[in-house]
Amino acid sequence: MLRAIHFTLLAGAVGLSACSQSGDAVVDRALADINVVDETNLNEVMLTVGDPTEAVSYFTRALQANPGRIDLERGLATSLVRAGRAAEGVTAWQAVTAHGEATNEDRVQLAGAMIRADRWDEADRALDAIPPTYETYERYRLEAIVADSNQEWQKADSFYEIAAGLTTTPAGVLNNWGFSKLSRGAYREAEGLFEDALRHDPQLFTAKNNLVMARGAQRVYELPVVPMSQIERAELLYTAALTAIKQNDLTIGKQLLREAVDTHPQHFEEAVRALRALEDGAA
Repeated sequence: MLRAIHFTLLAGAVGLSACSQSGDAVVDRALADINVVDETNLNEVMLTVGDPTEAVSYFTRALQANPGRIDLERGLATSLVRAGRAAEGVTAWQAVTAHGEATNEDRVQLAGAMIRADRWDEADRALDAIPPTYETYERYRLEAIVADSNQEWQKADSFYEIAAGLTTTPAGVLNNWGFSKLSRGAYREAEGLFEDALRHDPQLFTAKNNLVMARGAQRVYELPVVPMSQIERAELLYTAALTAIKQNDLTIGKQLLREAVDTHPQHFEEAVRALRALEDGAA
């Protein structure tokens, strides 16, 4: 009888121990899940709003503690590029693309890092290695930039058009396409693309500035009818003035410089200096 009781108590103790161990495991798994969620959120913060230099340090430490994790490798590569360390970013993205879990998007990001590092031929080869069935905005935006650099205008136009159709926010790529046209001397087409960019994003100042240059190249120096602040108006007048001076329309250039100086709410040193040089006969 005593043996039976002892066995029963022992079995109960083992059962309690097993329950305790099982409970610990459940708690450990739950805590691990919470940590993953917290870490994921922190990773996102470091990639989007964190200081790029701090992000590089964060992902470097995280990778030392968790070597081989592709999400952390991607975070480090992205942060290096954001921090302006493009050459190191290329090396980091090469490590990502060599990972067994690498995706075509990783290969696109590698090409982008190569472009930033001025390694155009390698970027071209990296994009060529991606299957043509992988069609994304970023892939075609980079294809367009590379084609531009190679002066393959027909390909560039095709890629810009595809990229613009693959995003709901095409202002940036339309502006780039317009600048490509501007650099080729296709001023009317460039003007239309800058206007399209501003229809999608009326606040995009680079498109406003480029639009003024495209119009000025056609000797149309009046500012376009687009939303602009007082400071923007002064800066656009300055751009129009420089465009006029470049084309030897000096009287118009002087007038536009004076308007720029008068319009700017603060002291506009660049315009003042250009106007003084022009009036002194140095321009």
